[in-house]
Amino acid sequence: MFTTRPTLQGTFGMVSSTHWLASQTAMAVLEDGGNAYDAAVAGAFVLHVVEPHLNGPAGEVPILLAPAGGEVRVLCGQGVAPAGASAAHYRALGLGLVPGTGPLAAAIPGAFDAWLLLLRDHGTRTLPDVLKYAIGYAEDGHPPVDNLGATVESVRELFETEWTSSAEVYLPDGRAPRPGELFRNPALAATWRRLLAETEGAGDREARIEAAREIWRTGFIAEALVRQSARPTLDTSGAHHTGTLTAADLAGWSAHYETPVTYDWNGWTLCKAGPWSQGPALLQQLALLPPEVPEYGSADYVHLLVEGAKLAFADREAWYGDATGVPVAALLSGEYNARRRALVGDLASYELRPGSPDGRAPRLSAAGGTGTSPEGVNPMGAGEPTVGTATGGRAGEPAVARDGLTRGDTCHLDVVDRWGNMVAATPSGGWLQSNPVVPELGFPLGTRLQMTWLDEGLPNTLTPGRRPRTTLTPSLALRDGVPVLAFGTPGGDQQDQWQLHFFLAVALRAPVRGGLDLQGAVDAPNWHTDAFPSSFYPRGTRPGSLTVESRMPDEVVAELRRRGHRVAVGPAWSEGRLCAVARDPRTGVLSAAANPRGMQGYAVGR
Repeated sequence: MFTTRPTLQGTFGMVSSTHWLASQTAMAVLEDGGNAYDAAVAGAFVLHVVEPHLNGPAGEVPILLAPAGGEVRVLCGQGVAPAGASAAHYRALGLGLVPGTGPLAAAIPGAFDAWLLLLRDHGTRTLPDVLKYAIGYAEDGHPPVDNLGATVESVRELFETEWTSSAEVYLPDGRAPRPGELFRNPALAATWRRLLAETEGAGDREARIEAAREIWRTGFIAEALVRQSARPTLDTSGAHHTGTLTAADLAGWSAHYETPVTYDWNGWTLCKAGPWSQGPALLQQLALLPPEVPEYGSADYVHLLVEGAKLAFADREAWYGDATGVPVAALLSGEYNARRRALVGDLASYELRPGSPDGRAPRLSAAGGTGTSPEGVNPMGAGEPTVGTATGGRAGEPAVARDGLTRGDTCHLDVVDRWGNMVAATPSGGWLQSNPVVPELGFPLGTRLQMTWLDEGLPNTLTPGRRPRTTLTPSLALRDGVPVLAFGTPGGDQQDQWQLHFFLAVALRAPVRGGLDLQGAVDAPNWHTDAFPSSFYPRGTRPGSLTVESRMPDEVVAELRRRGHRVAVGPAWSEGRLCAVARDPRTGVLSAAANPRGMQGYAVGR
């Protein structure tokens, strides 16, 4: 099969991320003697600088880690709803949905604390060691990617007239960031320099990291975040609102570890975050597969996976959330999935069909899927303005606008080191287009609460102290009980569709060059459906939809249309942004691959 790049192989260390500067930063840390976790933290802080339209320190991140010889763990960097963020409060404001932007959509920020907890517990480097790269790029500048400037241009009017603190950072002298010209964020660099100065006398490596976490929760950073939440801000509802975040909210929350949800399939064990994420949807799609899978890439194969995705994501809508009693075991059981599998017919389904695990009746939001997204979604069109109130424009993360919608997206980062430590992380939120820049800090609040419903009694109802159900969903795969593969992708609701297609391409196809053909699996033509309520404001849906890359064979597209799929053919390289690293436990050979779509994801290693 044609591949855009080779699958990298070596024995020292491998990194794959959605931006070359983050990948090379992480590799520099490995070269300097750091481990995979040191490298991931340094790379993550660089992603905040070079992809601010895709993630930020006040966003969120789920992290899957597999320490050499240890157990796979989930590190939850998804903050909860503040104490004042109840569904009743939002309905009292006259809202039927949580706005897609502004402080009302802000959960307690989670990304910063998660990265520092990872560094404290599993890293070896100091706080200055891992922050110096991000400080350098923020202070001295970096050549921005095209989509950074395009995103800023799409919200120029909003920044110039309403979110003026954002204009100060992203429209210096009235100019948006441009490729080939260095772009700087001196306010962000000053924040990290002040953090280092205030923690300098804290003690040893761990004590200094703890002091930094405390400053985030109760010090100058916390104070600035709370002030920003209290500022009336124009959001996607068309009104100015203040948020609910308080000093007590910030002081009372921290990142934490959890046991992953797992599913065994053909000698593999897939590990995902729990149902506060959409991660189990990948496992459900695997559980829905019949014992014999059709020929890879055929119309039968694509049809089977699309219809399985519809069933799994219908269950996501009915059952997933940060709530007690989510029936994960039943949703993954053989008996349940045999019944669900029987629903897949020869024709495309246009219904949203959640199941009844343990005999319980599903319940959906009355507001779910009330909008309709336009045909022909371009998942790689970051920064494209789209008009109207549909889900619109791209398959990814949510929108902001004054006169339309501008899509954001997400990042991903995978690292494996020579000792066998492995990590997969999907940072997102805190986009420059999600909330105004906090003037004292150089970065904005996030908007993940938009993923909750304002109906009472649902697993994903907006509830103080609960996490919004996130789309962020990195993956770790074990072979015969040993971690061998870390992977993930940006893409919002599409993440666990694209990851399934990637994983099956790895698992079902013949090995290449003596190991996993990661790059071939990344490059393979991909697709997605939007036939369920979007996780993002304004929560639209497209029944029967299927968006494919133009590299899919014409005869396959024709057969899918004959079966009733509403097929939109997108550009040749427009679906998925996979990153992956792997380790062969028999030989110690490490591998890596990165997505060519978008022209900024790269793998490095030796």
